[in-house]
Amino acid sequence: MNKIGIMQGRLTPSQGRGIQFFPFGHGEWQEEFVKAQKLGLYDIDFNFDLERYEENPLWTKKGREEIKNIIKKTGVKVDHITADFFMRSPFFRVDKKTQKENENIFIKLVKYTNEIGVKNIEIPILDNSSIRTDDERKIFIESMSRSLSKIPKNMTISLEADLSPAELLKLIKEIGSSVFKIVYDIGNRVGLGYSPEDEILLLYKYITHIHIKDKPFQGSTIQIGTGSAKFDEIFSSLASINFKGNFILQAARGKDGEEEKNVSRDIKFIKNLIQKYL
Repeated sequence: MNKIGIMQGRLTPSQGRGIQFFPFGHGEWQEEFVKAQKLGLYDIDFNFDLERYEENPLWTKKGREEIKNIIKKTGVKVDHITADFFMRSPFFRVDKKTQKENENIFIKLVKYTNEIGVKNIEIPILDNSSIRTDDERKIFIESMSRSLSKIPKNMTISLEADLSPAELLKLIKEIGSSVFKIVYDIGNRVGLGYSPEDEILLLYKYITHIHIKDKPFQGSTIQIGTGSAKFDEIFSSLASINFKGNFILQAARGKDGEEEKNVSRDIKFIKNLIQKYL
């Protein structure tokens, strides 16, 4: 059965922190679990970013214990981690020292998140971490290959990329491990001009889960159902491949203080599509 989760921070007022952030404010990230439980959401996709990363509860034993306790208390899981850290500081276009440090941080992140039952870590290779040259591609593959022995068999690493579908498939095959998969972001793909209803049929063997987002072509994130994404066609494609993965809400933010209202609307939108097609 397909389950619906949400990106961390979407249930907390932004207060100028942008569209996506780790909610470091007093009690904020903990309160999101309570709100997610109330809304009937299955999981929270945790955000591990560069800013203040050592203060992230994923990074300390005490913090991980607190995460496990709140998962047990609310029943809201943490199946996925979005490692925005590696979008701010990629494995390439950095000096050798930083590259090595990033590889070590990645390996630690794998170890720490496995302790709390995380099934998947998402690595963004888009925007600031977009692969632009063959050398960058080679460095990224080498970094991932050096980390393979540290990744447990019960965990996958999903790439979110701005590459063409053919180039993304090529990259996954060049890494050469079944551990590496794809997280499919609907909004980002339509924003780049790609056709999710076609791409899904090409990439489906590798898709672990889907980010629910909407954008106009070459535009910014807007309310689900008002952009270029053809959701009926997309969910028809998902039905044809018998997709059973999770959907993670990563939608546009509304006014501060209206998070639960907006998320409730988005949940209803996706549930209707699941019931109709899946």
